[in-house]
Parts: sequence; structure tokens; C-alpha cells
Amino acid sequence: MLYLGCPQWSSSHWKGRFFSQHCSNANMLSEYDTMFNSVEGNTTFYANPKPDTVLQWKNAISDDFRFTFKLPKQISHELALQNCHKELETWLTLFSPLFEKIGMVMLQLPASCGPEHLPRIQNFVAQLPSELCLGIEVRNLAFFRKDDNEKRLNQFLMSKGINRIMMDTRPLFSEAPSTPAIEDAQRKKPRVPVNVIATGERPMLRFVGCSALENNRPFYQPWLKKIHTWLAEGKEPIVFFHTADNYDAPLLARQFIQDLGIDHKVLLPFPAEKQPQQQTLL
Repeated sequence: MLYLGCPQWSSSHWKGRFFSQHCSNANMLSEYDTMFNSVEGNTTFYANPKPDTVLQWKNAISDDFRFTFKLPKQISHELALQNCHKELETWLTLFSPLFEKIGMVMLQLPASCGPEHLPRIQNFVAQLPSELCLGIEVRNLAFFRKDDNEKRLNQFLMSKGINRIMMDTRPLFSEAPSTPAIEDAQRKKPRVPVNVIATGERPMLRFVGCSALENNRPFYQPWLKKIHTWLAEGKEPIVFFHTADNYDAPLLARQFIQDLGIDHKVLLPFPAEKQPQQQTLL
């Protein structure tokens, strides 16, 4: 199984391009589900949803759909994984109705979290339920130097079956900051090396593309072979596609799958493509 998606499902500028023209906000997740089988739920990084919202999400998706939710920045950044048992329990209780629909819980660590904090990471991970698939994204450059620090991190992740999340921002930084969206994305996204390793059974790639879809091909070409290898090994890769403003993220995902050469629902007509096209008078 290959899980594929974008970093959001609620996007008004997808109406009429990917979603149906008059798709309501309440129906966006259901229409998104017809195109993808996973989503990177970034909003949970900033705030907790209401309990009834969690139930609405559960009822809006098909059986094979899986969410990836980020743990709150209050836990990962503000409390730095310390003295956060109460906050973690609150989050786990809130999302417990969705546990069977969660493909991965994502712990995104700040650049300030370096190798000296590995024991803190280990202690925090021990508090998580074993039934949840966990992925950790590190941004401290000391974890990317292929030395003992990185080896210790990777060995710990492999021993626990935790997925090391890989972020490929090379396409984003390959273009000039010619628009406010690109400039903003280059300021916010990490510029870290791409160290490819599957430390768990669901290796995750977050691919941040450049504006011209065609120009992404040289960057993701090696990923095509790696995805095929992981699938042949019985792993379940998760791949999310970003662009600076995410305007064309679904098109980038579709292009990737076309080049990958496997069947996926993103190759089916988007809801907008199923609608009759308005005739223009000559």
C-alpha cells in the first residue's frame, strides 16, 4: 500500500480546479478522499480540534483512508518534550476515536533539538501507546552528518520501529524567491540534507516541489526507485506533496504517480474534472 496526499484537505482555491465548483467546507474532506488516501494534518500542530470535529473527520472518510496528525507544538516546541504528560494525555484522549484511521502520528522537532536531547526523545516516546505508528522529523543538522550522533538516532528509531521522516526541500530552494509564496516557504521550510533511510515499516517522504511541475522530475527521479523498493519489501510508504502555496500540489502528486507507474486513485478524474464544462459563446 502506498499512502499519498497533500499537506491539507481544506483549500478554497482548489474549488473548481480539483474539488467540485460549489464544494462546501463540510464536504472538502470527502471530496479529497476521492483523490487521495492520506493527508498531512498540519492544523493539529497549532491547535486542537473540537471533539465533535474529530468524529466528523472519522465519518467523512472511506475505509482505506489514513490520517497523519502532528503532535502539538506546545508539546514538541514550547515544552520541549518535558513535563508534558497532561498535555499528551489530553491529545491522545481527543484523538482516540480516530486511532484506527491514523496512519502515523508525527513528532516534528525544532532545530534546537540536537543529539544531546536524544534521552529526552526516548523518554517521551515511551509515553505513547504502542498501537500508534510514530514518525519523527529532526531538523538539527547534527543528526544529518552520518556520524555517531546520527547512528545513535537511527539505531534507536529502528529498535522501536519508529519512522524517520524524510523532507526533500531541494526543489523549493532550487528556484529564485520570485513570489511572496516562494519567499515565505523558503523562509519557513528547513534546508536539511536528504538522508534516505527506512527505520520503520512506513517510511515517510515530505516532498516540497518547485513551481514548474516538470522541473520536479530530476529531484524525485531517485525516489521512484526507492518507493518501488520499499513496496517490494512489504513496507507502506507515505508520500506528501507540497508546493510553495500548495496551489498545484495535487497535480504534482498525480505527475509523480504517473511516473511511478502504479495504479492510484489520484489518477482518476478529480471531482472538478467530472463536472460538465461551461460552454462559451463564440
